[in-house]
Amino acid sequence: MPQEILQTHKLLQSCEDALAARFMVHKLHEAADREALLAEVSDRVRGIAGGNVDAGLMDRLPNLGVIANFGVGYDTIDTAAARQRNIRVTNTPNVLNDAVAEITIGLMIALARHIPQADRFVRDGKWLKGGYPLLVELSGKTVGILGLGNIGKEIATRCQAMRMRVVYHGRRRQADQPYIFYDDLREMARDSDWLVLIAPGGKATEKIVNRAVLEALGPEGHLVNMARGTLVDEAAMVELLQSGALGGAALDVFEKEPQVPEALFALDNVVLSPHQGSATHQTR
Repeated sequence: MPQEILQTHKLLQSCEDALAARFMVHKLHEAADREALLAEVSDRVRGIAGGNVDAGLMDRLPNLGVIANFGVGYDTIDTAAARQRNIRVTNTPNVLNDAVAEITIGLMIALARHIPQADRFVRDGKWLKGGYPLLVELSGKTVGILGLGNIGKEIATRCQAMRMRVVYHGRRRQADQPYIFYDDLREMARDSDWLVLIAPGGKATEKIVNRAVLEALGPEGHLVNMARGTLVDEAAMVELLQSGALGGAALDVFEKEPQVPEALFALDNVVLSPHQGSATHQTR
């Protein structure tokens, strides 16, 4: 008999097919009665495919040996509880570096040059009445990167190709990196034209980009969030975008996605993306 595993959320179809070919898969997210399913299979489950795993679920599965997370971010898994129970947790580092770095630059250009708005301008026939207003370039600007990990480094390389100056903030200075390090995030925001977020989610980074950081970024500054919506004080961000105290924002993630603050829909100084940083056939 094949080993039995628990799947906690929908995965890419090719991934589900591969799992089904190797294991007996119990799909918790599709169960009409989750408690009944867990009671039936708890002793037999050896692994979990997916995230959204807390200590309570681990305790229901006494023979659980591994939680295989689909993606780089594992903030939906209680890793401390897993460590206490000697359960391995895996993720997929480096697989999506290029895809996320590419869309980061794309969103930055879209925000700087108003590409979505300019597209509507042409479609609505407004070009016939006059040209679109002058905007700004990325070239010559300073970009501050919060989280100079593997993806952050790829973003930095691409920003340099756009002739931007790169600085960064993180848990520690990286001696092998050529970029200027800031140990104070607010100070980095003050000195940056663009603030790109690509740090892990979780309690340690919750609302790390608070009102003070956003105000330091200022009316000419632009925020780009490619990490987790929880990193930003979303209410403060919306208020500052509405008032013009924050210049603009390109957002691929939100605090309670797929719910997005409706106030953002009416703003022309934002570009909104449905958490598609790694959403390419090549990466997935």
